Amino acid sequence: MKKIVGSLLAVLSFTVSFASFAIEPIYTSFFSNDAIKGYDTVAYFTEGKPVEGSAEYSHKYKGANWLFSSQENLDLFKAAPEKYEPQYGGYCAYAVSQNQTASIKPELFTIEGGKLYLNYSKSINSKWLKDKTEYIKTADENWPSLLAN
Repeated sequence: MKKIVGSLLAVLSFTVSFASFAIEPIYTSFFSNDAIKGYDTVAYFTEGKPVEGSAEYSHKYKGANWLFSSQENLDLFKAAPEKYEPQYGGYCAYAVSQNQTASIKPELFTIEGGKLYLNYSKSINSKWLKDKTEYIKTADENWPSLLAN
């Protein structure tokens, strides 16, 4: 019985400790430090579509590695990163509106009000598009507290 209780306490303490970790300000995958899974954040604005970046054109910003498809896009980002970086650090915008975080699929994006929003799945993106104004408002309110946790 003591072993079972001890095991349960160990699992519970790990879960509580894990849940109390703050999220990183920029979403990167577990096995990579690349923002937006290696896609060029400037291309969403200049080409209107996701374009894979290249290690040849990379830049460290907010602790993440940002990849670009050209020197021109890299230079645009360096000059005004806040203009091009995705909202909520590149986490799923819908998830942030639900006071959570989730990974993204780079091809599921919206540019609204000159800002880039990314989402997790096609079904989530469809839901997002139906009421993005309200989701953005809620996500904007939730984001600071998610970063502080």
